[in-house]
Amino acid sequence: MLGDAKVNEHGYVLDNKDHSGMYLDKDCEDREINIAAATCFLRGKAYEALENRTQARLWYKAAIKADPLCYEALECLIESHMLTCDEESSLLSSLQFGPEDGWLSSFYACLIKKYDKENIIEERFKELERESCNSKSSDPSFIRTLETNTDLLACKAEYYHQCGEYQKCFELTSVLLEKDPFHLKSTLVHLAAAMELGHSNELYLMACNLVKDYPQKALSWFAVGCYYYCIKKYDQSRRFFSKATTLDGTFAPAWIGYGNAYAAQEEGDQAMSAYRTGARLFPGCHLPTLYIGMEYMRTHSFKLAEQFFVQAKTICPSDPLVYNELGVVAYDMKEYNKAAWWFEKTLACVPSPLSEMWEPTVVNLAHSYRKLKVYREAIAYYEKALALSTRSLSTYAGLAYTYHLQDHFTAAITYYHKALWLKPDDQFCTEMLSIALMDECQNGMDPKADLRRSEVFV
Repeated sequence: MLGDAKVNEHGYVLDNKDHSGMYLDKDCEDREINIAAATCFLRGKAYEALENRTQARLWYKAAIKADPLCYEALECLIESHMLTCDEESSLLSSLQFGPEDGWLSSFYACLIKKYDKENIIEERFKELERESCNSKSSDPSFIRTLETNTDLLACKAEYYHQCGEYQKCFELTSVLLEKDPFHLKSTLVHLAAAMELGHSNELYLMACNLVKDYPQKALSWFAVGCYYYCIKKYDQSRRFFSKATTLDGTFAPAWIGYGNAYAAQEEGDQAMSAYRTGARLFPGCHLPTLYIGMEYMRTHSFKLAEQFFVQAKTICPSDPLVYNELGVVAYDMKEYNKAAWWFEKTLACVPSPLSEMWEPTVVNLAHSYRKLKVYREAIAYYEKALALSTRSLSTYAGLAYTYHLQDHFTAAITYYHKALWLKPDDQFCTEMLSIALMDECQNGMDPKADLRRSEVFV
């Protein structure tokens, strides 16, 4: 019914003689419907239903290029993770907006992946506000509507989640869902934030309501899986994540949750199978590839892990978590200079001020400097980590050992005690505390006494 036109890899229709300049008048609407864009969009939907996602992606691109107002096509590309970060940016820059549609260009820029630096993302939202003021300055209701637009606020919540501001994200999505309980994108982000914060009661209530209202939607059973994952009942969570993938095989969060539930119980083969399916179905999503690398890290296959981390970086070159994992694998391969470089790059990409989420990265950077014998820098980063979290055994132990290596026995003993207060049976700290006490005694009697040190510390 839709014809047999072809589309090239850039999203341009090769046989464009039909419907190329046709528009359909629609009563009570300011704009006409572009028939060519509508046809391309329907072809994309048809190919996606046939599970030919490559062709679906091309036809969605053709639809949005034929008419930048064809929002549904862009939504399908973004929600189904069909494009990488660079492909999304390239597609947006190729769209031809009318002079009165500048705000729409800014709105689309807010929809795409949000792993860029904080100032870039914030500038997008500010630019959208400026464009809205310039677009219809005579209509203040338009500006107010855009500022309180649920889709735009859901984008902000997504941004907060991606940069680790889970409490901010949770508060914003709570407000959004009070205003519009049926906004499913806000619901998904709300579930993710509740998971990170450990709000099991909220997850339980959300899951019950979703299953009651939308029993045929994958999101509802994904919510049930999130609840069981949050309370560490991984077998039940797997069952419901699996049901979500059965209802909608293109629902990316369910595949990732399914793999994570297996990984939480160290069932690597099944986890890898779920991640590989996710990587195949969602070529624009770097998370399945990143998690495959993490599984290889767990089995000490460092070279393979590094390959997958590099692949994830190619898909999404601005996610700091990818750089962190590249630093970890370099550290495990004893390439400490390289590890320190990756950890510094990670912290450079993270919005400031640093949240507690990035405390392990700061500690890892301190460990790298300690291994490189740059003790002053190592101590500075350990202290920075303590400002983020005061309950990290690794930080206290690392700081104590660094002072010990510099013959600052009193400081070393103090921090060994603090580490043992957190974990009294820690073998490394117990042994090193005994050595530090003996070294301090010997140092008092004989300044030239040799320091006995342990060479291995992880």
